[in-house]
Amino acid sequence: MRYDCLIVGGGFAGLQAAIQLGRYRHSVAVIDAAEGRSTICRSYHNLIGFPNGISGSELLAAGQLQAEQLGVRFIKATASQAQPTADGFHIVSTDKQSYYGKRLLIATGVKDRLPDFPELYPCMGISVFICPDCDGYEITNQPTLVIGSGDAGARMALTLTHWTSELIYINHEQSPLSEDVHSQLTSKKISYVSEPIRSVLTDQSQFLGIHMEDGLTILRKHCFVAMGGNHVQSDLAIQLQAKVADNNHIIVNPRTKQTSAPYVWAAGDVTAHSEMVTIAMGDGSQAAIWMHKSLIST
Repeated sequence: MRYDCLIVGGGFAGLQAAIQLGRYRHSVAVIDAAEGRSTICRSYHNLIGFPNGISGSELLAAGQLQAEQLGVRFIKATASQAQPTADGFHIVSTDKQSYYGKRLLIATGVKDRLPDFPELYPCMGISVFICPDCDGYEITNQPTLVIGSGDAGARMALTLTHWTSELIYINHEQSPLSEDVHSQLTSKKISYVSEPIRSVLTDQSQFLGIHMEDGLTILRKHCFVAMGGNHVQSDLAIQLQAKVADNNHIIVNPRTKQTSAPYVWAAGDVTAHSEMVTIAMGDGSQAAIWMHKSLIST
């Protein structure tokens, strides 16, 4: 089947675009592997109307239902190949299924690099966090642990001093720390431990602390994770020869969210911006408006 619009990625940017395009009465398909970072977060606290938080899965389910009521089709698959055609795009999934569309929105996001402790996942967004802009407020004046790697984790700890002065930074991977950053940790009185973690202590969604390889136990009820090296999932854009930045974020027109490739748009975390739900939604709406304009002008 051919669609007016194909959206690859069903997170908040892709969903918001799908809803807007559905309201324009275009035929829309969302190809989504359902493995995005928004499926991991158990509570978002900084959204209008949800002062007590709402989980990513709840918000995504509500958005999908809303989009489906507008005729949007959702396809659970991983898009692996993208090719331009005479009248649009051909997307091939890893299971070799083909999808065709006149316009394409890439909203594939970023995959976080997290330490290999499955116990952390039920705590994400509740007592374990990754985004200081979203959740720094949640640790206000609270003793907090930062699990990280090298300068990435240290910079997270430094950022968090805006909310709390009781910080311990664990350089779990014992990656090199630059002299300047180490000096800043010292000046801010952030405790620094460069040792690997043996295990993580949790009680369902509540983070409790860590056991270090050397036998030390550190108890804390709040934790931020900053390992660095997150993967920007811009492979499809690169296949279509859209311009990407040195860090692989897709470069878009700030006004329209269109890429340098004809009839290809990008929105959400896969572009360069603060990685927040509200901004991703705005990106999706903005991209959808200009996708619609391009469709009705041809």
